[in-house]
Amino acid sequence: MDKIRLTIDGVAAEVEPGSTVLEAARSIGVRIPTLCYLKGVNEIGACRMCVVDVGGRALQAACVLPVTPNMVVKTNTAEIREARKTNLELLLSAHDKKCLSCARSQNCELQRLSKELGVEDGDRFKGVMNVYEVDELSPSIVRDNNKCIVCRRCVATCSNVQRVSVIGAVGRGFKTQIASPWGKSLSQTACINCGQCIEACPVGALRERDDTDEVWKLIADPKKHVVVQPAPAVRVAIGEEFGMPMGSRVTGKLAAALRRIGFDRVFDTDFGADLTIMEEGYELIDRVKNGGVLPMITSCSPGWIKYCETFYPEFIPNLSSCKSPHMMAGALIKTYYASNAGIDPKDIAVVSVMPCTAKKFEAKRPEMSNNGLADVDAVITTRELARMLKEAGIEFERLPDEDFDPLMGASTGAGVIFGATGGVMEAALRTAYEVITGEELDRLEFKGVRGLDGIKEDTIHMGGLDVNVAVAHSTGMAAKLLDMVKRGEKNLHFIEVMACPGGCVNGGGQPIVSADVRARVNPAQVRAAGVYGEDEGKAIRKSHDNPEIKKLYDEFLGEPNSHKAHELLHTHYEARARY
Repeated sequence: MDKIRLTIDGVAAEVEPGSTVLEAARSIGVRIPTLCYLKGVNEIGACRMCVVDVGGRALQAACVLPVTPNMVVKTNTAEIREARKTNLELLLSAHDKKCLSCARSQNCELQRLSKELGVEDGDRFKGVMNVYEVDELSPSIVRDNNKCIVCRRCVATCSNVQRVSVIGAVGRGFKTQIASPWGKSLSQTACINCGQCIEACPVGALRERDDTDEVWKLIADPKKHVVVQPAPAVRVAIGEEFGMPMGSRVTGKLAAALRRIGFDRVFDTDFGADLTIMEEGYELIDRVKNGGVLPMITSCSPGWIKYCETFYPEFIPNLSSCKSPHMMAGALIKTYYASNAGIDPKDIAVVSVMPCTAKKFEAKRPEMSNNGLADVDAVITTRELARMLKEAGIEFERLPDEDFDPLMGASTGAGVIFGATGGVMEAALRTAYEVITGEELDRLEFKGVRGLDGIKEDTIHMGGLDVNVAVAHSTGMAAKLLDMVKRGEKNLHFIEVMACPGGCVNGGGQPIVSADVRARVNPAQVRAAGVYGEDEGKAIRKSHDNPEIKKLYDEFLGEPNSHKAHELLHTHYEARARY
């Protein structure tokens, strides 16, 4: 079909049929401000910040207005500027405007638009304010409706992308608010703690629970030996918090920064990822060869695990019994490392730096402990670590590259690709193939499980076995795949699920990217490229070749899936009520 021609601010444009005026304007470099718009997720024209003149009686919302042939669009007239400014001031009239104490200060879309449109105090329509109690009961997410602008981006993400639907608009007019059913706290709902609502929020109405004070106290406690471990996805994202390009690989600087803060040992969750592959890979082999429950489903994503427990409990037997990488590492830090270092496990505190808010919930699960000690004592997100570094005056971008500490600091390329959707599957296949066939892989890349398609499938031929695998990212896509499995439409042996779209690189605790930038660039794609680049640069790229993993089994665990390994590294899951 021929493209549609139109004129925007006197500039000719040609776009595909079905395009909106907003998309057409962006295609020729004309920026129209938005607040409620989130590409592909929330396109409802509610905030009216994107109004334009197309020659009718009233200004129109560009984000939902389809282009028509020979349309003449004006985006910058005195009437439009005044309308946008008025709409913004109306939003600010119900906003608490405590910017200095807000976690989103200087990375807030409302704040940025206020500056751009010359709104200095937002008091033009000052009047009665709704006052809401801040919901701080969740171990992962804080909800503050005093900052909410009712854009519904969080609602659309929770409902349409994740298929969890624990928040929605209630009330009418000035009393409209985003709430959970029956006024419950997020902690009392089926919330999976994924934090995608935080990533979608343009303001500070949703944020992660801040555990930085707890970590500072642990570091300052002379009786505590504090060990830190950062996840694979953190190293391709934290640079963004210091002005570095999206997807920058800063592994060496990250290790150095963690030492500068004051941690006693700096280990690597990538080591835990390699260990997960050993345990999970051998578990898969055992299930395939000995008639175990299939398809086996990965258990690395705590948001996905809670989703399965709540919405698809019939698939709990399919879940791998393996703990996630940072929990495995935490269990070994308080046993294997403690023994090697001659430290009483009670005196060790483990801090995980994660791209994920659901890891905060996971660390508090009673199943994630051994001998009365939690595997992990505190979890902070990539954003929280960045705040700690800034508070400590550390100039991250100027740090030298340093290595992680030995014993649990070596990792392979297979460990680092855990950060991207399909990475766990690919890492597992690298090991499973060589264990089953006894042959070395010619090519380590399994391209069939890479990429950002919602569901990816492949069949891998392994020494007479055809292993059917699938990868899903976002719990919405996981639900779609599981429904197909339930209907008998898919015959699969192994499924990888990541709760967040794009995997951990796009986790709920990663640096927040504005809707404007997301419309042009997919952070998951850019950060994943950094993850795969790090894999390619590794001298060792298969988990079973990691020398520290070999030493661990030789000196401590015995063999994968041994009795000792099951005591420390495996767990169980149980069905949960939705409310």
